[in-house]
Amino acid sequence: MTLLYYDPIFLQHETGTHPERADRIGGALECFEAKNLLSRCTRPQFEPVSRSRLTLIHSPRYIDEVWAIAKSGGGDLDHDTICSPASYDVALTAVGAVCDAVERVVKGEDRRAFCLVRPPGHHALRERAMGFCIFNNIAVAAAVAVWELGLESVLIVDWDIHHGNGTQAAFWEDPRVGFLSIHRYPFYPGTGAADEIGEGAGRGYTKNIPVSYGISRREYFAALELALDEFAAFVKPQLVLLSAGFDTHRLDPIGNLGLETEDFGPLTALVLDVADTYAEGRFVSVLEGGYNRLVMPDCLAVHLEELVHRDEKDKRPTNS
Repeated sequence: MTLLYYDPIFLQHETGTHPERADRIGGALECFEAKNLLSRCTRPQFEPVSRSRLTLIHSPRYIDEVWAIAKSGGGDLDHDTICSPASYDVALTAVGAVCDAVERVVKGEDRRAFCLVRPPGHHALRERAMGFCIFNNIAVAAAVAVWELGLESVLIVDWDIHHGNGTQAAFWEDPRVGFLSIHRYPFYPGTGAADEIGEGAGRGYTKNIPVSYGISRREYFAALELALDEFAAFVKPQLVLLSAGFDTHRLDPIGNLGLETEDFGPLTALVLDVADTYAEGRFVSVLEGGYNRLVMPDCLAVHLEELVHRDEKDKRPTNS
């Protein structure tokens, strides 16, 4: 069964009226229940990430800075990233969920997982918070996969509307982790040009697909499918991770690329197909952006339904 990671602690990262606030995921489980998804998933127990794992990506100085700000009552980590009194513990739990999912999937306990976590992570850099992100959930988990669990090749796909600059930076010179991002450009954070391809041993293992505002849904899908097929054949991943942002939805208040709720089904299927082709189905999805609280539950449900359907399809008996 699909592994579904969620904990009420994720609602305790308090940000007031900030776009990245608890109610953007608050109705998700009720929606999943109404669509008969919860009973078709496994809800694992998991722990906050250890400091040793967190330092695979983030510096001890920065980790201590976040702890100190949270324990002193909270404050701003940068001009748009809030740290509340509970945020340090919440962020550790978010990273811990993704690491646990990767560990279970790599070890064969299940093939697919969705981590419904916050705060998001793909902008977080080694030494600082950025763009609503405190710790880089997916980057830490990818580092665990290659540096602890011994995988030789991991692919991270990022379809959030914003370029995942923190994830790109973490593996800029590492050929063990391929990074593919499709994102609106030019747009925040200003990175993600097509000529950003990595350096040193990692040259060629970063692939950016900058697309313009106003792109048609058909053109968006075609651009992602072509680049994903080519890049996956190059990387040959043993594990596929997805930074799943839903802020490409046409009703998102932060930025949109005209996608509809139903588009997240075939989008998910594209990435699952790569995992099936190269990684024996091993796939972990991690929530990033998506800020329209009215459409988010349905977007998340469409995404999770595709994972559950793929798992159930795998388990159906075949005719001899």
